Amino acid sequence: MTTIPPSAGGAAAPKRSGRRAAAPPAAEVAPPPRELPLPSVDDWILDAVSEGRYHDPHQILGQHLVDLGGVSDPLVVVRARRPLAEQVTAVLANGARVELAHVRSGIWQGFHVDGILDYTLDARYGDGSTWNADDPYRFAPSIGELDLHLIGEGRHERLWDALGAHVTEQQGVAGTAFAVWAPHARAVRVIGDLNSWDGTAHAMRNMGATGVWELFIPGVGPGELYRFEILAQDGRWVRRSDPMARFTERSPATASVTGVSDHRWNDADWMERRAASDPHNGPMSVYELHVGSWRPGLGYRDLADQLIEYIGELGYTHVEFMPLAEHPFGGSWGYQVTGYYAPTSRFGSSDDLKYLIDRLHGAGIGVLMDWVPGHFPKDEWALANFDGQPLYEHPDPRRGEQPDWGTLVFDFGQPQVKNFLVANALYWLEEFHVDGLRVDAVASMLYLDYSRKDGEWLPNVHGGRENLEAISLLQEANATAYRRNPGIVMIAEESTSWPGVTAPTSEGGLGFGLKWNMGWMHDSLEYMQYDPLYRSHHHGEITFSMVYAFSENFLLPISHDEVVHGKGSLLAKMPGDHWQQLANMRAYLAFMWAHPGKQLLFMGQEFGQPSEWSEERGLDWWILDQPSHRALLGLVARLNAVYTEHPALWALDHDPAGFEWLDGGDAQNSVLSFIRSDDEGNVIAALVNFSGAPVGPYRVGLPRAGRWEELLNTDAVEYGGSGVGNYGSIEATAAPWAGRPASAELTLPPLGMIWLKHVG
Repeated sequence: MTTIPPSAGGAAAPKRSGRRAAAPPAAEVAPPPRELPLPSVDDWILDAVSEGRYHDPHQILGQHLVDLGGVSDPLVVVRARRPLAEQVTAVLANGARVELAHVRSGIWQGFHVDGILDYTLDARYGDGSTWNADDPYRFAPSIGELDLHLIGEGRHERLWDALGAHVTEQQGVAGTAFAVWAPHARAVRVIGDLNSWDGTAHAMRNMGATGVWELFIPGVGPGELYRFEILAQDGRWVRRSDPMARFTERSPATASVTGVSDHRWNDADWMERRAASDPHNGPMSVYELHVGSWRPGLGYRDLADQLIEYIGELGYTHVEFMPLAEHPFGGSWGYQVTGYYAPTSRFGSSDDLKYLIDRLHGAGIGVLMDWVPGHFPKDEWALANFDGQPLYEHPDPRRGEQPDWGTLVFDFGQPQVKNFLVANALYWLEEFHVDGLRVDAVASMLYLDYSRKDGEWLPNVHGGRENLEAISLLQEANATAYRRNPGIVMIAEESTSWPGVTAPTSEGGLGFGLKWNMGWMHDSLEYMQYDPLYRSHHHGEITFSMVYAFSENFLLPISHDEVVHGKGSLLAKMPGDHWQQLANMRAYLAFMWAHPGKQLLFMGQEFGQPSEWSEERGLDWWILDQPSHRALLGLVARLNAVYTEHPALWALDHDPAGFEWLDGGDAQNSVLSFIRSDDEGNVIAALVNFSGAPVGPYRVGLPRAGRWEELLNTDAVEYGGSGVGNYGSIEATAAPWAGRPASAELTLPPLGMIWLKHVG
């Protein structure tokens, strides 16, 4: 039998009061104690709770109503874990003090009849010290039933609001709510600075079949380091950083960090315009950069002023950041991600990155970011074997390992893993206002035999090589991103002939908005590396892209991948002496800007970076002291200015009606000429001479007679050229030529390109 003490307080406070009540009036004379039977707890459970390895500590600790049958006053049992304490008291919100008795293994227990109330715990220790604190186990779950339902179905589109660490209030008490998905775990504990990395006092509760674990810890605010300590099925305790952490320690440290965002966005006008726009059919000229090596030493905030000034000078419509999600190895350039929801702390905080994006939007510059959903590194403090066995990765190494990069491949068919990735795409678009995602290594996701030999890969259910689960993930990520965020763009880095990359998901396509045109990049760079004397023999390489130019919605990339690992810089790929190399560069870039498709150029190539890029050092900014390289920079600015001002160069990028050859077969002269037009009748003629000598007088057929204004001449003296050209404008007469109703004679500069606009 157990003696039940009377209440030490007066009238009971309202149940689940969020604030501590004022001191009550003096208690009346209490009725005599009653002796009633109480439910007991098995010793093994008490031991497990004490050691922080019980799957549902809230079932034992905290407050619980006890049904004694026939007793009018509700009896409440209070249990707390306070090892080494000599005395423990529960101080109720109504002022009553309930003395707890030690039961076993540091578990204390007491009773009262005042109903479920808020309370704190007073603990006195042998050295005379006392400790008063809120009890984590008196709080209701911080994650709701709807969240759990959506997680269970793999359909939580704002997963970051449910899982991870959230500095918040529960029942009027400040603290942090922790939640993690670990379905194979036998127990999970929060460890960190908050408990001197001993998680026995902060075991989480299992929320049922979804595999989610939860705990609200009072008093934990922003800036606390933490991890999850997980009891695996084989009895090992493993320590993992939070997969949903939004803040991390600065690399090379790897702990997760609690935090809040205080950034207040100032880009409402931009976001409104974005929602009403169609980036696929608008101008898009992208400057790709690696934050750490653009100008070393700059953080996100420092970068804002310098980058905005520079991009403003050059006139790019967008910047594209190489991956900024947290990653342990800088040499991966961010493509081996461990913190999918955390901006890398190398360059500042989450709010610092938001500030940078906000400022770019304020300057009228769109922001794209690389996203890496295909694979992740094997570091076991992160996602690998997360709850003691494969969870985020596919358990079969024939699908779960990526041999090219020594990484693990996501289990795309697992609904919660799929949800983790889809929500992550939305996270960057919605929380950071990113205007588009460039999805890395799509080909490695689509093919089960990618970079694998016979016997090293597992066919799909139909016996084929297509990764059906990855296809489904990409379709869902794209469809959901476009549905929730009108005006954004999803871009695939996909290097094969997979059909329908940019076809709608409703038609069986992958649903991307744009695809990197790797074929154009490969063929055009190979052509440019030939000595101009021999280019006539390889004419088909520079024209071949037009055979398939409208099979997908393309973006033309000259990215970081083309200027590393022994490939040299773009300038170094060009043949000839220094003047000829720069002339080739100018002609090539003008051809790229005039070709159907959007365009992307990696940092440094805009001024003719001489050396190969390395993430370990900055760009060759010193070369801008040379007038010829400064002139190349001026040409790129002119390309962007003319491009954005003239819809004929972009409005029909994905429509065959926007392109016509004037003459694509003049291999003898290494000359290409074509027309770009929009749907309002505006026409631009583009002519490029890839030979090393002037060509002229050269007659070209044109669609209209009259005056054609010279918009661009890459051989102009101001761009470092020889000055060969047509100086202002030319007159086309009504003399038919090559199937065209009009024609003109002009001189084409060596290694040069001209753009002409019909003006009447």
